[in-house]
Amino acid sequence: MVGVASHRVAILVYDGVTLLDVAGPAEVFKEANRFGADYRIVLVSPTGAEITSNLGVRIAVDGAVSAEPAFDTFMVAGSDLYPRAWVPADLAEAARIPSAVAGRVASVCTGAFVLAAAGLLDGKRATTHWKVAHELAARCPTCRVEPDAIYVRDGTTYTSAGVTAGIDLALALVEEDHGPGVTRDVARALVVYMQRAGGQSQFSAPLQGPPPRSPDLRKITDLVTANPRADHSLDHLAKHLNMSTRHLTRLFHDELSTTPARYVENIRFDLARALLDQGHTATQAASLAGFPSYESMRRVFARKLSLTPAAYQRRFSTARRPRSNSPIS
Repeated sequence: MVGVASHRVAILVYDGVTLLDVAGPAEVFKEANRFGADYRIVLVSPTGAEITSNLGVRIAVDGAVSAEPAFDTFMVAGSDLYPRAWVPADLAEAARIPSAVAGRVASVCTGAFVLAAAGLLDGKRATTHWKVAHELAARCPTCRVEPDAIYVRDGTTYTSAGVTAGIDLALALVEEDHGPGVTRDVARALVVYMQRAGGQSQFSAPLQGPPPRSPDLRKITDLVTANPRADHSLDHLAKHLNMSTRHLTRLFHDELSTTPARYVENIRFDLARALLDQGHTATQAASLAGFPSYESMRRVFARKLSLTPAAYQRRFSTARRPRSNSPIS
């Protein structure tokens, strides 16, 4: 790639920033330079002073945020701090200033909260770590949060899911700049997927929402959770409370924003994942979780995770390589 134009990438860091949110994307851009790209990476902080990461590592920066010269890509790293607290005005302003003139703006993980505080996600689609997606939606009501996405592009604004998803986002940016060939080389060199299968749901924890306010609805959700294998058809659940199916459906919609059938399916899905994690076969998991058949469970996994139950189990059952008595060839 002779004559490739340089591309200035600035990463905004601040006290408490998650170190991997900074290092992951930076490593992707640096690796891309080995294959013909020319990314110039700079670290900036709100005041230009060095900062301390979430691991206690002190990070020297190249300077303070500035609108001049304009960056081609301006990226905001995340932190555990700001889903729990409001983003300080000076940090929000530090994101707003360079974003106004940058070619594209991106956030990693909870860096989306900084972009939201700066007004940069208003009216846009976005994502963040699945654990705090609901909080981002509450703080930015005009933003359409997509909790299952690994990363989201809306015009020239990009947001990514939790932590290592910053690598996925950086790979997507490299592909946008230099095409799939360079990106494939970078992914192979870093031993990561060029494009990860499935969304954040495959990493999320089982449903743990607040209990329903309605005592009647709480009885139903407790009943389903206690015995997912039982008959939980709409008619059966309504008869259990001696109410109409229409009224029960309205209760689920008003309090849980779902239907009775989808709630039962979600409980069974969570149980099936836990059973697969424990080493049960897919057929056993389907039966024990209350699915009518393996095929019905497979369809749910495909819809929610874009994975088969077997693929999910291979991906998450163990981090250890299987032992082999065979000689290495």
